[in-house]
Formats: sequence, C-alpha cells, structure tokens
Amino acid sequence: MQTLISPEGSVLSGAKIQTRNVDFYYGSFQALRDVSLDIPPYQVTALIGPSGCGKSTYLRCLNRMNDLIDGSRLTGTVM
Repeated sequence: MQTLISPEGSVLSGAKIQTRNVDFYYGSFQALRDVSLDIPPYQVTALIGPSGCGKSTYLRCLNRMNDLIDGSRLTGTVM
C-alpha cells in the first residue's frame, strides 16, 4: 500500500476499512464470496460492476445494515 498524507500533513499508514475473506449469505444463497479489500483513508473509493453482482450487499456489510435481515449471515472479517 502506498504512503498517504492526511489533509493536516501527517503520514498515514494502512487502510481505514479492511475486509478479509468476507462471505455473505441470504439464507442458503451465497451473495458474496471471499471478498478482501483495503479502503484507504482520505481517498475516494468506488464500487463498480453490473447489476446484481453484490455491490450494495458489500456496502451493507460495511455499515452492518444486513444485520437487520432475518436469515442472513456474514463470515470473514470486517475491520
């Protein structure tokens, strides 16, 4: 990962959000499979892809909105 400088001028290291080996299920349907991604601080990150590929599901995993859906489960790590 590259060295990043904050707006205040300090050196930043590492990712602001990290996911490792994330799988997400709606009941027995696996919507996400083995997603690992580092999202750096102070940068714009876009999730792009075709309709139905899991972009919104992944985003809902980051902000824990999927916790409200009965029968759904997440395996892996979101930090």
